[in-house]
Amino acid sequence: MTTSLDSFPLVISGGRVIDPESGFDAVADVGIDGATVAAVSATPLEGAQRIDATGLVVCPGFVDLHSHGQAIPEQRLQALDGVTTALELEAGITPVVSAYARAAAEGRPLNYGYSTSWALARMAVLAGAPLDGPANTVITHLGNPAWQVDASPKQRAAIFEHLSADLAAGALGIGVLAGYAPHLDPAEYLAVAELAAQAGLPTYTHARPLVEADPDVPIDGAEEIVRVAGQTGAHMHYCHVNSTSARQIDRVLGLVERCRLEGAMVTTEAYPYGAGSTAIGAAFLSPENLARQGIRTDTLVLVATGERIADAARLAEVRAADPGALTVLHFLDEDDPADRAHLDRALLFEDAAVASDAMPLTWTGARPDPLTWPLPAGALGHPRGAGTFARALRRLYRETGKLTLSEAIARCSLVPAQVLDEAVPAMRRKGRLRRGTDADIVVFDPERVTDQASYADGTRPSLGIPHVLVNGVPVVRDGEIVPDALPGRAVRG
Repeated sequence: MTTSLDSFPLVISGGRVIDPESGFDAVADVGIDGATVAAVSATPLEGAQRIDATGLVVCPGFVDLHSHGQAIPEQRLQALDGVTTALELEAGITPVVSAYARAAAEGRPLNYGYSTSWALARMAVLAGAPLDGPANTVITHLGNPAWQVDASPKQRAAIFEHLSADLAAGALGIGVLAGYAPHLDPAEYLAVAELAAQAGLPTYTHARPLVEADPDVPIDGAEEIVRVAGQTGAHMHYCHVNSTSARQIDRVLGLVERCRLEGAMVTTEAYPYGAGSTAIGAAFLSPENLARQGIRTDTLVLVATGERIADAARLAEVRAADPGALTVLHFLDEDDPADRAHLDRALLFEDAAVASDAMPLTWTGARPDPLTWPLPAGALGHPRGAGTFARALRRLYRETGKLTLSEAIARCSLVPAQVLDEAVPAMRRKGRLRRGTDADIVVFDPERVTDQASYADGTRPSLGIPHVLVNGVPVVRDGEIVPDALPGRAVRG
């Protein structure tokens, strides 16, 4: 840590600076020069501009590995939740060249990056889905059975051609929505992991159903991930282990732990909610699959209308009419202590990252200009898109004390950055706060930080986060969005 009295373009002064990697935790000034942290000093620094952080925590910006809400309005909600880097890794996109170019042309408040999309490649090859189509193409096609069937050798070669081209073009790995095509030949999943291993990049998997949920799956979802990790040596990232495991979380985490002890690379993530959100046409939400799992249809709530699905007949009707409609699915009862404990174990598992699984907003009226702020009436979404990281800090640190403040910050910043460290050198400058790291910084009040978004009002911004900087540029200042700030940069493999 420097004690230089040099002048910097911007200084964050007098805050409690926490770097979760080194363990530094002291009142200090942070000097910022351009997009880089130039100094962290116990001695006051001079600055052309100054942000007073007295009584507040200054830490690395939060890294979200799992954000489907990649447009400017969704990223602004995440900025107010402390996120500085939001990556689309589970679903991914193809071709990534076009996605990166589009984001750069439009501008983004947060850093962004993409895996290549196994699901979208299959949708294109087997179901005629458009490449370079709307951003919600994957969601609208999730329930289409045409992409969920086994591919011929020629079709599989075409799918893998898309994946390989994206990996060569800078994709951050391969996103695999295996849970949405649960009865596919496991040999294809193995081949995907082999391709990722050859490229030295991770896979990010939405697991197949567990055998408890679907006894007819060709392989248990958790078993598949850990087995393939051992077979291929690929880094397998287990997406939202909380929602795909639910009350089987102890069995699943036990498998992951044993796999790690044997030397395989499996990382996990979780979000602090007992409800998920996806397209109503998803295979695992069919009336017969819900009945098999003992899940009532009225645990499904349509985002656009708030309708609770009354019965199997109504569910079948909605799935046929609009299979891409987003729904909220309550898989754990957040008011039940036993269910809350299941959720906490997913979040507290060793080196588990906090990740939001933020969804694109549902607009009940005309979609506004993306730069419109505040959000106009009619923007609806799952609360995890606005409150995941503040909620994790509140719950894991302040309310339960199950993590120290530095540990809770690490789960939101350092740990997710480390998932990509080995494969993506740019991520080694994120999730840390010391000289030479990227100036992606969050300033928050540890006694006030909290989520406000609810299932009834999913877009209420978090509180207690007055300042957020991305590449040295304030995108949130005094708790408000800076309207013209679009400093986000691409993260590439």
